[in-house]
Amino acid sequence: MLRLTWVQPEDLIGHELRQAALDGREPKAIAARWRAAGGPDAPARAGASARPASRYLRQLAEDLLDELADLPSRLADDEPTGLERIKALCPDWPAPAPARATTAARLEAAWLGRAVGCLLGKPVEKLPLDGIRRLAAATGNWPLTTYFTAKGVPQDLLDAHPWNRRSAATSLAETIDGMPEDDDLNYPLLNLLLLQRHGRHFTTADVARVWLDELPAGRTFTAERVAYRNLLSGIEPPHTARHRNPFREWIGALIRADLHGWTNPGDPAAAAEQAHRDAVLTHTANGVYAAMFAAAVIAAAAGGTHDVHACLRTGLTVVPPRSRLARAVRHAVELARTTPDFDAVVDALHAAYSPTHHWVHAVPNTALTAAALTHADGDFTGSVCRAVSGGWDTDSNGATAGSVAGLLAGRPAALPDRWTAPLKNRLATSVGDFDGTGFDTLAQLTHLEASRP
Repeated sequence: MLRLTWVQPEDLIGHELRQAALDGREPKAIAARWRAAGGPDAPARAGASARPASRYLRQLAEDLLDELADLPSRLADDEPTGLERIKALCPDWPAPAPARATTAARLEAAWLGRAVGCLLGKPVEKLPLDGIRRLAAATGNWPLTTYFTAKGVPQDLLDAHPWNRRSAATSLAETIDGMPEDDDLNYPLLNLLLLQRHGRHFTTADVARVWLDELPAGRTFTAERVAYRNLLSGIEPPHTARHRNPFREWIGALIRADLHGWTNPGDPAAAAEQAHRDAVLTHTANGVYAAMFAAAVIAAAAGGTHDVHACLRTGLTVVPPRSRLARAVRHAVELARTTPDFDAVVDALHAAYSPTHHWVHAVPNTALTAAALTHADGDFTGSVCRAVSGGWDTDSNGATAGSVAGLLAGRPAALPDRWTAPLKNRLATSVGDFDGTGFDTLAQLTHLEASRP
C-alpha cells in the first residue's frame, strides 16, 4: 500500500490545527468536530499515518482544512506576507546597496560549508535530542567535533535510536563517499538554474516553472510537496502556499535562501527581496521571514564581513520585529550570548518551543541556527556542530550554519580538512545536469551569477 507522505488530508488536518493555534486563529471548535468524528492526530515525526482514513473522514478533513483557512488571525497585522507590508513594518530595512565584489573562493567555502553541515546532520535527522547526545557520547564525540560513526555504539542504543534510514548508508564517517543527494543541496542547485535562466528579476511563476521542469516530485517534502501538488491542480502562485498547506511556516523556504544571499554580496535588501519571491510559492508569514532572514545574513557574510553578530543583526532588519520569528531569534541570540554551556541553551530552546512546534517548523529551527552561530562566534566547526547538536531539523540547520560560517572563513583551505576531504569535491543530485559536479565548479557558476547585473 502506497501512503504518499505530506499530502493525505487526514494527516494534514492535525498539522493545520496546530498551525492555526500558532498563527493566531481559534481552531478549538473545528478540532472538537474532528475528534468527535474519530479523526487522529497528525503523525508525530513521519509524513503519513500507517493507515488510510475512511472516505468519510477524508472528506471531512478536506472540508475542515478549508474552514480553518477562512478563520481570521489576530496576528495578521504584525505578520503579513506581502513584501510591501513587510517592509513597512521594518524600521531598519536596509538601504539598497551596490553589490560588493565577492570571490569564487569565498563562494566555494560556502558551498562546502553547506554540504558539510548537511552531511553532519543527516544521520540523526528526526531523532530526539537525547538520542543524538547518547549516540555521539557513545563514541567519545560529545560535544560534537566530527562526523557521527556507528563504530563502537552499543547495539541496544542503536535499536533505541536508529540512524536516519535514508542516510546511514551514505552519511556516517565510515560510509561517506562524496556528498550524497539531499534537498538541502538540491534547492541551491535549482536556484542556480533559476538565475541562469531568468536572471535576478525572476518571478514566483518562474520559480514554479523551474521546479516543474527540473525537480522530481518525489524529491519534495512538506510545504514544497503540497505546493507542487497545487501547481499540478492548476492553482496559481502565491495561492499555492495557502491551499491546504499546513506546512507554510515550516523550514522549506529557508533552505532555499542561500543562492539569494550568495549572489547579492553586501546587499541584504536585494537578497531578502529575491528570497521573498522564491518563498511565497510555498510559504507565508514566518516561513517567508525565515528565508528572508537567512538570505540577508548570508548576503552580509558574502560581502566580506567576518563579524557573525553583525550579520545576524542585519538579518533581523528584514523581519517584522513583532513577528514570532523575530522574537524567537532575539531570544535565542540572547541565550547564546549569556549562557556558557551550549547544551543549556539548547535545553532552554526545546523547553520553549518543542511542546507547541513541529520539529520542522521554521521558528525554532531558525532560532537554533542563530544561537549556534552566536555561541560559536562564527567559527566553522563550532557553528555546524552546535547547530546539529541542537536537534530538530539537524541537516537543514547544519547546512545553513555551514553556509554562513564558510563565508566568514573566506576560502576552502580555511575549513578543516577532516570535514571537506570526505566530500571528494563531488555532489550527487537529481537536479538538471549537476550530478557529480564539483564544488569548485558550482562556485564558479555562482560567482558568474553574482557578477551579472
